[in-house]
This record gives sequence, C-alpha cells and structure tokens, in this order.
Amino acid sequence: MNLSDLDVAESVLDLIGKTPMVQLKRIASSAPCPIVAKIETTNPGGSIKDRAAIAMIDAAENEGLLKPGGTIIEPTSGNTGVGLAIVAAHRGYKCIFVMTDKVSEEKISLLRAYGSEVVVCPGAVEPDDPRSYYSTAERLVRETPNAFQPNQYHNPNNPKAHYETTGPEIWEQTKGQITHFVAGAGTGGTISGVGKFLKEKNKDIQIVVADPENSVFSGGSGRPYLVEGVGEDFWPTTYDQDVVDLTIPVSDADSFSMTKRVTEEEGLLIGGSCGTAIVGALKLAENLSKDDLVVVLLPDSGRGYLSKIFNPTWMAKMGFSHAGSLPGRTVLDVIKSKNSKRIELKYVNPQETVSSALKTMEENEISHLPVAVGEMPLSAAEVIGSVSKEVLINYSDNGDDLAIKDFLQSSIELVGVGENLFPRIVTLINESKTVLVLDEGKPITVLSKSDVDSFCENLDNEVHGN
Repeated sequence: MNLSDLDVAESVLDLIGKTPMVQLKRIASSAPCPIVAKIETTNPGGSIKDRAAIAMIDAAENEGLLKPGGTIIEPTSGNTGVGLAIVAAHRGYKCIFVMTDKVSEEKISLLRAYGSEVVVCPGAVEPDDPRSYYSTAERLVRETPNAFQPNQYHNPNNPKAHYETTGPEIWEQTKGQITHFVAGAGTGGTISGVGKFLKEKNKDIQIVVADPENSVFSGGSGRPYLVEGVGEDFWPTTYDQDVVDLTIPVSDADSFSMTKRVTEEEGLLIGGSCGTAIVGALKLAENLSKDDLVVVLLPDSGRGYLSKIFNPTWMAKMGFSHAGSLPGRTVLDVIKSKNSKRIELKYVNPQETVSSALKTMEENEISHLPVAVGEMPLSAAEVIGSVSKEVLINYSDNGDDLAIKDFLQSSIELVGVGENLFPRIVTLINESKTVLVLDEGKPITVLSKSDVDSFCENLDNEVHGN
C-alpha cells in the first residue's frame, strides 16, 4: 500500500514541532490581558528540546562532524538528551549523557530506557571543576573514539532551530498579535531564536526571560537552585542578550507552587521550569492592558518530576510544604523552643581548619556540622557533606594545619521546617543524632538530638501538667 496519500508521518522525527497553544483562563483569570501557553509537551520526546536536537544532529552530519556508528556525548538536564536519543535511535548512533545529581531519577531512567548511558556528577561544583558535568563530558569526548558533542550551550544551530520553527509558529498562531513573549533560559537557544524572529517581525514585541533566583541571567552568581533545566552559572554563547528586554527572577518556592497550581487548575501536567515561566508571565501582565497578548512557552511535562515537585513527602522534606502538621508538633516548633543564639545555621567551608570546626562545635554544643560552599543564604545543593566531632577530635593536636575537606562524611539528613515531628523526625534523629532543617529549599539551622529530646520532654510535661 502507498502511504504517501495518507496523513501518516514517515518517522517520529517528522512529528517534531507544530505544537499547540492554549489560553490559561483559570490561572490568569485576574490578568488584564490574555495569557496563552505554547505547549511543547506534544513533541515526541515530551519537550521543546526535540527541536534543537534534530537541528544540531542534521548540521553535524552535513558538516562531517558526526559519522556513521558515532557516539553522541552531551551534558544535559534530561530533555535535550531525550531529543538526541530519539534522533540517535533512528540514525544508528550511541549516546552518553552527563547529568548533575539534582536531576530527578525519572529523567535518568528515561534516558536509559532509550538505550543511552548516563553519567551522574555533583551539581555543587564550579564549571571548571574536573567533577562538573561540563568537564566530565569534555573528558568523555576526548576518551571516546568517533565521538561528537553537540554542545548545546555554544552550538548556533540551537537558537537557529527556534528561529526557523518555534518563532514562526508563534507568529502564525497569534496572527501577529503577540505583544510579549515569556520563556525560561538555560542554553538561551529558545529565547534567542524566538526573540530574534519575533523582533524582526515587530520590533516592539517584548522578549522576557523568567529566571531562577541566583542564575546569572537575572544578575545572580549562578549559585545552585532546585528548579531544573533553566538558569545558568555561566553565559552560554547561544544566549543573545541583545534580544532580551526584561528578566524576571523567580524563586524555587514560587516555581514549584505555580507548577502544582497549573496542573491542578488547568489540567496541564507541567514541569518546574514551566512554573517559573508562568510566574514571570503573571508578574509581567500586572502592568499590561487588555490590548496586550502574552505568550508563555511551556517547555516540558511534569512526568519527569513525579518524585519531586508532585511528591508531598519530598516537598515537605525540602521545606516547601507542611505534611499535615499537628499544632505544637513540628520541626518549626522545636526551632522556636531553642535558645535564639543557637538558631543561626552553623556550618564550615571545606577549606576551614579542623581546629575552627571543633571550636564551632564546642561553642554551639553540637557533634556534627554541615560542610558547604558559598555564603548565606545557602542552597541545599551547596551542602556537600558533614564532619563529626567524634572523628575530628582525633586530629585536634594538628588541627590548625588540617583542612575539613580531608575529613568529609556523608551529608547530614535533611528535614523540612513544616514536617511532623512524630514519627519520622524523632526516629531519624535518634539514628543520626543531627539533622539539617530546610525552609523553601534553603538550610536554616541544625537540630541535635538533645534539642528534640528537650522539646519532647517539655511537651510531655505540658500534657501531664507537670
């Protein structure tokens, strides 16, 4: 049978693009103008990254950079990897993807389902650190015969894909009436490509980046945050600052809260970076009029975040929500009961000395200290381990000459500020002796077993009228 006359694609690659748009009527009901979403989850790989993936591989083949039987190696938060894996499956390439340890387990499993190899690296290290996912990917390229790295952060075919497909689609779907375009930026490919196209059509269209707090795009240092796939700690060459009119910083807490709201109120199962973009769009719309039209790009689905944003236990543990807390029996109540001088988070830098750490432990009557890189307020991702008094005391004689980094142990157990004290926290602290408390993903203090025991004793006295 001849299928050429039927509405049937020749391959899954032909299904990339031509994604739909939908008005966000419920979530944006109080906005003065319509806010419509460009839904990229209908791409075969479930995200907008399919567009850049096929464009980069097509170009590499045409330029002779990727040869038959070759291996594609790329650092990715997951979505670009899926797009590349789909193309590779059709064209006979192997794939190795390098990811940070903040990426959800679902994304790692998904890439492996396509037959790809996945290498996981620590996220709380500098980009030039040999352990970083950028450095690891470069090393693997050097060590692997017939390897090609698409290098989405510096590949001009990344923004070109959006200039040639995403931008024109938005222009056609809105009949040229779009006044504002809002999207997150990771590699910068989407915002740069779409922004360039729309500006050429109408120079008055505003291009807006919704960016995680701490990301360099919104003026931060690039320190870790929890939302995945957007923001950066360096400036990719694929990011064109000249097309961006405004950048709106958005917190992890606001991103995750909006992600859940949109899923529950609009019926759109979206990812965390989509929540970031919608928060930005709503903030932007506050100062607009009924004659404006805001298009917000939603890059991926929430299916990759079921173990995190949509998991009440994880959200509570990270300090983003309360897990049905009972009055007077939460981690926050224990914190409030502590001496105010001991509420401040005490931690040590990996370069500090053993003597300094022991002094901090003595002064604060604690047996364990978090080890973290950076200054307050810390992100949970910046906590790289812990040290214990039991171990350090053996080296106190030479404590001024020894660095904490040489005595790192596993990180202190994490608990959320709103979690129930009973039974998880009490059981956990009986085993680990010390826990690190998070509020909206940021460490705020350390609780010791004695802190919890003292609170429980006082609570018991109150109940029995002692």
